[in-house]
Formats: sequence, structure tokens, C-alpha cells
Amino acid sequence: MTPLTGAAPDHLLIAPLLVPLIAGALMLFYDDRRRWLKFGIGLAAILLLANVSLSLLDRVGQADGARVYILGNWPVPMGIVLVLDPLSAMMVMLTSILALPTLLYAAAGWQGKGQHFHSLFQFLLFGLNGAFLTGDLFNLFVFFEVMLAASYGLVLHGSGVARIREGMHYIAINLIASLLFLLGVALVYGVTGSLNMAEIGQLSRTLGPDQRPLFHAGAALLAAAFLIKAAAWPMCFWLPRTYAAASAPVAAMLALMSKVGVYALLRGAMLCFGPDAGVSAGFGGWVLSALGLATMVYGAAGLLSVDRLAQRAGYVALISSGTLVAAVGMGLQGGGERLIGGALLYLFGSTMAVSMLYLLAEMVERQAPPDPNAEPATEATRTPEEEIEWGPMGLGAVDDDDEPAMGLPGSLVTVGGIYAATVVILAGLPPFSNFVGKFAMLSGLLASANQSVALWPFLWAFFAILLASGFVTLVSLVRYGIRRFWYDIDDRPRILALEVTPVAILLAGLFLLGVRADEAMRLTLSAARDLLSGGYIHTVMEVRPVDPGVEAPTDAGDAAP
Repeated sequence: MTPLTGAAPDHLLIAPLLVPLIAGALMLFYDDRRRWLKFGIGLAAILLLANVSLSLLDRVGQADGARVYILGNWPVPMGIVLVLDPLSAMMVMLTSILALPTLLYAAAGWQGKGQHFHSLFQFLLFGLNGAFLTGDLFNLFVFFEVMLAASYGLVLHGSGVARIREGMHYIAINLIASLLFLLGVALVYGVTGSLNMAEIGQLSRTLGPDQRPLFHAGAALLAAAFLIKAAAWPMCFWLPRTYAAASAPVAAMLALMSKVGVYALLRGAMLCFGPDAGVSAGFGGWVLSALGLATMVYGAAGLLSVDRLAQRAGYVALISSGTLVAAVGMGLQGGGERLIGGALLYLFGSTMAVSMLYLLAEMVERQAPPDPNAEPATEATRTPEEEIEWGPMGLGAVDDDDEPAMGLPGSLVTVGGIYAATVVILAGLPPFSNFVGKFAMLSGLLASANQSVALWPFLWAFFAILLASGFVTLVSLVRYGIRRFWYDIDDRPRILALEVTPVAILLAGLFLLGVRADEAMRLTLSAARDLLSGGYIHTVMEVRPVDPGVEAPTDAGDAAP
């Protein structure tokens, strides 16, 4: 889509920011004892956000390029812009998809463990959506800080020694990353004189030999900040422990936060160092590839070294981040749109699956409350009230007349089935979307390696480590599942229907993503094509301030002249 001069704006682009911001601010007027009212406001906001994100995804699919919203009607590049392209639309959609089941899970009890949970949750969504939509480098920093400030409160939500200790580590690490981010922004601005990401990408192609080293240094500082936020090796030690210490719904949303670093890395790398970047084309590609592969190896090794499922989920998240960072690096070296498209599909599926694993971990690792005065129950003496129940549904009760010789409570059977499906998805086995994404990455990399000799060493290393990490994930999680769902069946935690429903929603979404993988792949390939073609720069730099006399567009894809 080529923007028309003076075209009326599409105000829906700002809705992903306004909806959570207004909802979070409104909740601050109510006391925390009215948490169910806050839950209702938050649920309504997320449902509205999901509807908006679906509409935006549909609109960007109908257009030929990005859609731009000028805040304050200041001309580009002086003004602040929001940019909606296939990549940012996908990430906003992923945010709303994860927010709904996470909020439902929090309603089962975590919302009452501390103050201002719902407001912090909405401000986290505001920061996430802002980071995905902003076209301004400094405002990317601002939205990162809003997102991190909300996450600090959420990580510490519920208190506890372990949570506070790991939360302090998390805050310290992110403050270091924020400092690097700010230094990188200052260097880039000093060289280019601009903060608009599209203009920076345009100017990076015309820098002189005396300016280019400083620009590369600023870009390296920014990349270091993004890599820390993406938990890439060697600054990845904090993630498994911090996420495991946080409450389950918070950890499920934090799984998306590590992908914000990957998003920023991919966006910046393709704008400034993509195939058409001239002298700077491919800058840092081999470093990102090596760090991504190292992160995958570290995550696979960590999976075999821990016992708790929540910590295993953290190492699976590291494998996911490492895979994506390596794909970005190889994309800079000429990996092609199929590699990037497959990586984006993998990002979508793996993030949902890791979030689901964190919710499952809290359920299956929860211990049944002991009764010191009760005698050990046997199959003959256990009453229906002692069986695991799903709250008011009572699906865990068994009929003594038909009870098998070795019976499992209904809740653990269902949770065990969901867990098994999650393991298959995370391991990248067919027919789920993670398998499609991995296959697309490998096939695209193999096709591109014929034109780029530099890709061959990384091709075989990536191929071997990707398969090995998937096998390690399968073995580690299957071993845990056998022990927890087969041998330890006497340790039966209480599982509520409100806790099982969110993971069932995520699993249904992952099944749908696998069934509609062809359509999802077309969208991710479109996003990859847009990243590699430089269409983002062309669209943003050509947009003009709004003419007050122009009527609003009558069609989602057309603007009135």
C-alpha cells in the first residue's frame, strides 16, 4: 500500500495501546478487595483487544504493505509513528492470545496473592503492544521500560524469599540491558541524527567511512541489550530460575517477553543490515548465529540437569529463543524469506506451548495438603470427597463399584493428556506447527546455502543442534511425565476447572495453528518478504500528515483521496 498524501488515519491502530492503558488505570480507582470487578474489567479489555488484533491482522493482510498512524499529526521523521505490518500485527495477536488464558488462570487464586495484579497485567500488555507497534527507537525504549516496570511488580507478586531473591536478580539484569539500550540509542542518534527506525534504516546505507564504525558500535550495543532481553547465551542464566520462581500466570506471560528481544533484534537487523543494506549488509550475522546455537546447546544441557518442571520450562524457552536468534543471524547472511517465515511460525507456536507448560507445571507440582491427624488412605477406605475435584464440576470423583485395580483421578488424566500433547508440540514432532516451522527453516536454509557459501557451516550445525535439542526436550519431558503421572499418582493435588480451562484454550489454539499451518505460513512468509524487501522504510518515509478536510476511509483497505 502506498500512503496517500493527507489520507485520513486509521484510528484502530492505536487501540492496542489505549485499551489496556485505560483498563489498567481504571482499576486503580477500586480497592483490591474488589478483585472480581477488576477481573471483569480486565477480561472485557482482553476480549476487546483480541477482537481489535484480529481486525488489524485482517487489514494488514488485505494491504500491500505497512499501515502508519502519525501521533500528533507531526510529519515523518520528526513525529512519532505507529507502524502496523504483518510482523507487528502477528505479535499483537500473539499477545492477546496469551493474555486471555493467563488472566483466567490467575482468577483461580493468584489474583488475590498481592496488590494491583490486574492493573500491572494491563500495563504489561500496554508495554508489549507498544514495543511491537512503535516506529520510533526512543519510544521502543520507553515501551520496554513500561513493560519491564510492570513485569518487576508481577515477578514479585505473592512475595516469598525465593521470588524476591530471583526478582532482584531479574531487575538487576534488565537494568544493565536498559543502560546498554540507552547508550546504543545515543550513539545511533549521534551518527544519524534521527530516532525514526525507518529513517535510520535509510540513512545507514549512505553513511561515510568515518561514521559507519560508530553506527556499528551503537548497533552492537542495541543488539547486546536485545540479546539480554531475549536471554541469549551467555546472559541467559537468570531466565530459568526467575521464571520458575514467579507465579504461574506471570511466568506464562514472561515467556512472551523474551520474544520481544527477538522481535526488536529481527526488526533492527533487517532494517539496517538486511540484504540491500550495501556495505553494512550482513553485519553481525555470524555472531548472532553462533550465540543462537550456543543458547540452544545451553538450554538442552540445562534440561537434563534440573528436576522441577517449571525450571525445565525455562530451559525449553531458552532453546526457543536460541533457535530464533540463530535464524535471525542466518537471515542476515542470506538465509532467505523461507527461513525467516519458518522462524516466525515457530516463534508463534513455541511461545504458546512454553506458556502452556508453565501453567501445567504449577498444577502438577502442587502438593496435596497433608492432614497430620488422618490415617493413610487406601483404595478401600478413600471416600469420593478425598478424590481430586475440578471445583464445582466434581469430575475427579470415581464410582467405587466400577473402580479399576489402579485408577487415576479424572483431573490428572486430563492434565496428563494435555501435558503429553504439549511435549509433542515442544519437541517439534509432526503434525503440529513447530514441526512445520522447523521444516521450513531447514528447507529454506538449505535452498539459500546454494547461493551463500558462508551459510554452509551454520547450516549443518543448526541442523544437528535443532534435531538434538528437540530429542532432548522429548526425552526430558517424557521422563518427568512418566514419573509424575505414572509413579506418583498417590500425591494428588487439587486441580480446579478454572485452571484446566486456560491450558485447554491454548492447546486448542495450537491444534488450530497446526491444522491451518498453510494459511499461517503464508502470513509469516508475507512478513518475511516485507522484512527483506525494505517495504517498511518506503511506506513510513512516504506517509504525510493528515489533511483535516479528508473524510475517514470507508473501506478497511482504502483511504479516501
